Parts: sequence; structure tokens; C-alpha cells
Amino acid sequence: NEVQNLWKENTEILSQAKNYGYDVIDTFSITMGRYKEFLQGKCACHFHEVDKFEFSQSTMRNWMWLGSTASGATDRMGCLNLPLSNKQKDLCKRKPNLLPTIKEGARIGIYECQNQFKHERWNCSITNDYSVFGYALTSGTKESAFIQAVMAAGLVHSLTRACSAGNLTECSCDVSLQSGGSADEGWHWGGCSDDIQYGTVFSRKFIQSPEKGPAGEVGAEKEARETMILHNHEAGRQAVAKLMSVNCRCHGVSGSCAVKTCWKTMSSFDKIGHFLKEKYEHSVQILDRSKRKVRRKDKVQRKVPVNREDLVHIKKSPNYCVEDEKMGIHGTRGRQCNRTSPTADGCNLLCCGRGYNTHVVRHVERCDCKFVWCCYVRCRRCETMTDVHTCK
Repeated sequence: NEVQNLWKENTEILSQAKNYGYDVIDTFSITMGRYKEFLQGKCACHFHEVDKFEFSQSTMRNWMWLGSTASGATDRMGCLNLPLSNKQKDLCKRKPNLLPTIKEGARIGIYECQNQFKHERWNCSITNDYSVFGYALTSGTKESAFIQAVMAAGLVHSLTRACSAGNLTECSCDVSLQSGGSADEGWHWGGCSDDIQYGTVFSRKFIQSPEKGPAGEVGAEKEARETMILHNHEAGRQAVAKLMSVNCRCHGVSGSCAVKTCWKTMSSFDKIGHFLKEKYEHSVQILDRSKRKVRRKDKVQRKVPVNREDLVHIKKSPNYCVEDEKMGIHGTRGRQCNRTSPTADGCNLLCCGRGYNTHVVRHVERCDCKFVWCCYVRCRRCETMTDVHTCK
């Protein structure tokens, strides 16, 4: 009876996962193996101690999870047990040396998302499961668009950095530029130019399979979502390419700069994140029943082509003001706000008009430190009082 009841509980977990469109097939091999061990008396624990948490966590294939897990965890799991698609697992098995770089790409993508939205109603919070971003990832909103773009950009950026650093055998610096330049203008290509070609191509191969949308999506609606996802992935890659810059170093007597050596380099990832945030602000809503074509929903501008660098979405965003557990929206209650700011982090906007609470925080720290001969440092204890405002 105990086993039957627990089996029923796990069946309910699977049912909930299906409602969100998650793939649960990979879960059975792990769980059934432990279940058999329990029946055969090989497992010292009871069946209810077999992680129901792990069971529910394994319901979504999402490479982004690599960026949110602890260092070393992916190495212990191995390619086959990671929440990857079959094609991604094959790539992982063939090139296991790339796994740390892929993980780093996911990490900087998640970090930059949270950095760009830390003062917004939606602050790019992550979940404890394999979906990482929960509702925001599959909602088809502007937030989905940003996540898709910044994660693809993070992968390209991480791979290219690893290539330039000589950490990968598959790629190196951009050798096509080393023999070029302009003798008349007194400069030539040199150094190690970042070659984004390898990272871009690998990124297309690795994340070519779009994330699953909500259950029940079929036909043109499903194709429109896949088109949106693929477009935003490419927009993220294009952002890395567009923001490439040229750095030069002068050579000559007494710094005369008679000759310059120049090389191409990627922008810092926070600059790429800022660029994508601006694209997010002007994200284009497209038809949610458009078959493999990115077409604007606005009838007046429908004939205006959508740029490859633009982000696109198919659904309007919720206001993110009120907590909605079913949709994974945390709301803004309890968030710290800036009472005097007129922008997104201001109490008026962040708190959605509900008002805010104010409490005083006391800080005590060492200050006015001086070295006293001999031999110690003498400091005063300084106390400051700060008003902290949080949304009601």
C-alpha cells in the first residue's frame, strides 16, 4: 500500500510536469532503477526517501541549468545524466572538454540577465529546478525573448574567450586577419583577434532545438513559438558580432606611433547585455500563428521587415506586480525600492501603486583608522542610520 500511494504521488508530479510541456521520459530510467532496488531489498532506504525532488527536477531538458548548478556537479553527473537533449548529449560525449566552457556561457548569461533586470518588476529570478527561469522561459513574452538572446550570446562569448585563450584545441585566434592591414595608414593586424566564427557555429548546433512551450500548443501556434525562439537565439549571436571593436597599440620612437598593431576583440559581456536590454525595450510583437515567418502583429507595420538584431515576442507580458504561484511570478511585495527615483527601481513603479514601508537600518563600522607606532591600528566606531523602503 505504501508503494502504491507513493507511486500515485509521483504520477501526479509527472502529470504536473506535462501540463507545463516538460519532457519526462528521461526520468523513468533513473527512478525505475531505484524502485527496482527497493523491491529487491538492495536499497537501504525506503522508497519515499528516493528523491521525489530529483524526480520532479528531471522533467525538463534545459542546458541553461548548467549555469545555475554548483561547480563540479556536472562533472560528477556525466553527459548522459545532464538535462540535455539527445543531440546535446551526443555533442557533449564527443567533445567533453567543451562542457566547462558551455557551463561558463550559461553562467554569464544568467548573471547578466539578473544584472540588467535587478531593479525591474521582473528581476530575472531563477528557480530551483531544471527550467531555471520557470514561466518566463516558455511564456513567449519579451522576457522570454531576452532570456533566449542573452543565453545564446553568453555561449558564443564564452567559447570565443576560450578559443583566444588557447583553452580549446578546436579553435584559436582569428588567423585570417594576421596578414592584413594598411601600410599607407601605418597599421597592420596583429596580436590575437577574437574569432567568433567557431563559437557562433557551435552555438547554432548546440541550442538549435527550441525550448518546449505550454502543453496543447500545436500547428501554427507551435511553429510561431519555435520561430520566435530561433530568431532570438540568432539576435543574441548577432549582438556579439555587432559589438566587436578594434584595439590598437602604438610602436615607434618615444611613443610616436609610427606604426600601429591592431586586433579585433569582443565587447565586455555587460555591454552586450546592455545592448540586448535596449532591444528588449523595443521588442517586436509578431503573429502567434505565423508559419516559419517573422511577421509583425501590428497591421500598419506588417510589411516592415524585422531586423535580425531585433528581439521578438508573441505574447504580452503580465505586469509582474502580484504573486502568481501557478505562473511562477513572485510579485514585488517585500522588494527594496528607491523612494526618490522616477525610474523602474522607484517605489512608485516597482510597488505598482500599493505604497511602501519604511524602516531604519543601523550600520556600525570601523572608521577614521590610524596607524599607531608601534604597532597597531586604532579606529573609531561609526554608526549610521539608513532608511530602507520595501514594497507593501
